[in-house]
Amino acid sequence: MSDQITNAKSFVHGLALDGKGSGAATEKFARTDQPTWLHLDYSEKDCASILKSLELPENVIDSLVRQNTRPRTIVEKEGFLIFLRAVNLNPGDDPDDMVSLRIWLEENRLITVRQRRVFSIQDLRKELEDGRGPENIQDLFITIVERLADRISEYVDAIEEKVGDFEDSIETSNSNEVRIAVSSLRRQSAQVRRYLAPQRDALDSFYRQSKGFLNEEQVYDLHEQADRIVRYVEDLDLVRERCLVLQEELMNRIAQEQNARMYVLSIVAAIFLPISFVTGLFGMNVAGLPGIETPTAFNLVAGSMIVIVAGIIIYFKTRKWL
Repeated sequence: MSDQITNAKSFVHGLALDGKGSGAATEKFARTDQPTWLHLDYSEKDCASILKSLELPENVIDSLVRQNTRPRTIVEKEGFLIFLRAVNLNPGDDPDDMVSLRIWLEENRLITVRQRRVFSIQDLRKELEDGRGPENIQDLFITIVERLADRISEYVDAIEEKVGDFEDSIETSNSNEVRIAVSSLRRQSAQVRRYLAPQRDALDSFYRQSKGFLNEEQVYDLHEQADRIVRYVEDLDLVRERCLVLQEELMNRIAQEQNARMYVLSIVAAIFLPISFVTGLFGMNVAGLPGIETPTAFNLVAGSMIVIVAGIIIYFKTRKWL
């Protein structure tokens, strides 16, 4: 069975913990007193058969290889089934398209299943290989949660920083470009929050049901990580509100610019409309127009238009329209 697992396409890595912070490659993944961590890729067809060979319940296997999942915690007789989400840092992918990480947790065995790479898992594997990792399965699980939260923290901080930059430069930036960028940030924060809110509930559910499985210090650490997720959800809610305020400010700015342009056009139209009427009236090609034979007629008409313009401007000044 060991060769079957390590040679499977779905096999990513398998480590045995020595209880001192180190992990070495192993081929033994059955239920034993030796803490082991097996990491699989559920997109490969042989993943379900590998999980079945590890004597996992059928309903657990179906959940681990299911295509679409949402963060939640399920308590089984043999262990805990936990679904989490990680920020997608794979090249060419959008970070807000969060990666699903499925976890089967037992006393001395941890099985993690994913489709796309989770960089937090890779970092933790390296720490174990370097002798700087957790000492047991419970600490390993909490460390995974912590590493996922660290990546989420960096992503949320980056979004908040971008929103702050837009707030500082809103008066000098191009309104259309800022509006498009703010709309994109708002969509990204909504997509991340979509998974963080149930992830908060999943960790809280595990926290409440893990008494007896975790010691007091581990319970405290897990509660701290759940609180972090709560804070990130609140931060994303604040980002959404700030984006709404920015969008309203941009709309007001655009409306003010349009009103200023319409104001100028209205002033110009009000000034030149009487002049256009006079020029149109005296430009008619009909007989009987006065002044046709008078040399001073043009000066009189031009002077009357100047008087009309001056009168309109004085009227606007009096009404404080200018």
